[in-house]
Amino acid sequence: MNFAIIQVNQKHREVLDNLMQFYIYDFSEFLEFDVEENGKYSPYPLDDYFEEGNHQFAYVIKREEKYIGFVLVRLIEDLELRHYSITEFFILKKYRREGMGMAVATDLFNRHKGPWEVHQIESNKGAQIFWKRVIDEYTKGQFEERIENGKTIQTFIS
Repeated sequence: MNFAIIQVNQKHREVLDNLMQFYIYDFSEFLEFDVEENGKYSPYPLDDYFEEGNHQFAYVIKREEKYIGFVLVRLIEDLELRHYSITEFFILKKYRREGMGMAVATDLFNRHKGPWEVHQIESNKGAQIFWKRVIDEYTKGQFEERIENGKTIQTFIS
């Protein structure tokens, strides 16, 4: 599968902001997001993803020189915990169900080695099915799953 995952810099900021509008639109099915007076959704807080050393990583995904999605990843470091987490994951509908999401997720798990925690909100059954399948295949069944505070959470080590 021919695709590229590019870590964003300021050059990609507008692209990421624009793709985020489609993501929020898709996600409005599960959470009550509405457009503002200008006809756009409220901007997603992306500034931290453009600061070096803060353990937040933003990627845009390209296929055949066209932008087709993005992924936001965070390294969470608490006193007792240290793990990567996918904050947001988006593939344009036109490119879904082709194995692209699984390929992108696998690439990211391999880029960021270590403990992972991936979560989905309770109402997003499609995301739960997708992530369970992706993580099960990636880990060959070596992951744990739990439900906590209205979220399904998978934990594993890449």
